[in-house]
Amino acid sequence: MFILTESLTFPPADYTDDDGLLALGGDLTIDRLLVAYHSGIFPWYSQGQPILWFCPDPRMVLFPDDLKISKSMKQIIRKKQFEVTFNTDFDGVIQNCAHVKRPDQEGTWITKEMQHAYKKLFDLGHVVSVEVWENSNLVGGLYGVWLEDKKVFCGESMFSTVSNASKYGFIALVEWLKQKEVKIIDCQVHTDHLASLGAKEITREEFLNFLK
Repeated sequence: MFILTESLTFPPADYTDDDGLLALGGDLTIDRLLVAYHSGIFPWYSQGQPILWFCPDPRMVLFPDDLKISKSMKQIIRKKQFEVTFNTDFDGVIQNCAHVKRPDQEGTWITKEMQHAYKKLFDLGHVVSVEVWENSNLVGGLYGVWLEDKKVFCGESMFSTVSNASKYGFIALVEWLKQKEVKIIDCQVHTDHLASLGAKEITREEFLNFLK
């Protein structure tokens, strides 16, 4: 286990434990976060814990051409059930991601400290937020770090208060990223929700090659 110092360097990714935990400590400054994401590393910890930094193996990713849209979702899209915007209500998205209750999850890893740090990244253009609206109400959304120089999008969190809203927003994001020639979308770790949309696991080495 590595304890970070004031230096912005991280240990090699293959020094992680079986859960993908690489290091602890450090801070959530803009410079450190950008070094981390360009190295395939992300912070993930709960209130009361030190900052924990992960680089899991395998890595859950979506190649944009692998996106799966079910027949029912295609019908919802054709009906234009929701409206999607980009970068118009980041605060609303991240607060909902932090507070919407999820099955088998107590508390949140999106602490006030995390919200403040990603707001700074958003203000500098390094974070993209997607908002999903129904009748002018924010009912879904997601946000992530956009490494434009690498054409890699690192998804962080999504939420939904209405059925299919987060899927609707994710599909819209993939289409938006395709226009920007995205190579790969980092989903970090496996979930059935992401797998249903076409995401799959690859080795950490394969993922890191996209960042070189």
